[in-house]
Amino acid sequence: MSGLTPTTPRPTEIKLHQQSRKLELAWDNYMHFVLPCEFLRVYSPSAEVRGHGPGQEVLQVGKEDVTIVGIEPVGHYAIKLAFSDGHDTGLYSWDYLFDLCMRHEHLWQEYLDRLAAAGIQRKQ
Repeated sequence: MSGLTPTTPRPTEIKLHQQSRKLELAWDNYMHFVLPCEFLRVYSPSAEVRGHGPGQEVLQVGKEDVTIVGIEPVGHYAIKLAFSDGHDTGLYSWDYLFDLCMRHEHLWQEYLDRLAAAGIQRKQ
């Protein structure tokens, strides 16, 4: 995405809840979201997950127990998340992260549908 503009919401608080494996985000437009670590991992903006172009996405499987082990600010425009499975190459720009927040339910269902189409069942 990286379409940051003066009107792009910016986080005012980012709080990791280790036990529940969720990232809580408060935004300067007064919106508030809680995203599961698994969701953030399977929608990592990294080339490893998204590929280098349309149709090159790699379906992420077996990420049910993944957690975030590090959060590093990147300038004034993004964070870098390090996950317990060793993945740490995605930069979550504010616009991408906010988009994930706004479309969480839709994107999660899309992910579940892709798993089902591949014949893969999530544990839980």
